[in-house]
Amino acid sequence: MKKIMGLLMAAVMISVLAACGGGDGGGSKISEEDKANATELKLVATNFQFDQSEYKVKKGDTLKIVLDNQEGIHGIEIKGAKIKLDNSNTTDYFKADKAGTYDIICNIPCGQGHATMKSKLIVEE
Repeated sequence: MKKIMGLLMAAVMISVLAACGGGDGGGSKISEEDKANATELKLVATNFQFDQSEYKVKKGDTLKIVLDNQEGIHGIEIKGAKIKLDNSNTTDYFKADKAGTYDIICNIPCGQGHATMKSKLIVEE
């Protein structure tokens, strides 16, 4: 019985680590050529705000998304784009192949104004 419980716990831990880790991000399906020709999109984070309330790009663009923490400790998540950045991983790539609006949030609790630290990535036709 102990062996079965041990194996079950190991399987659960492996599943959790596989779901959380890896740094897959949005860049895993982008060619090296597209990465070399990517347009840099820098998101500057200071305490409780990004430098822009909206970042506009064109559909079809390949973006090199860079997080620049200038004040405080912040991370970002771009909902629907599989982008998560923080101090240990400040750059990822995203192919803007679908027009629409993507929410950008700070994903590291950074203090009293954390809940309002939001922006938008707008992919235009």
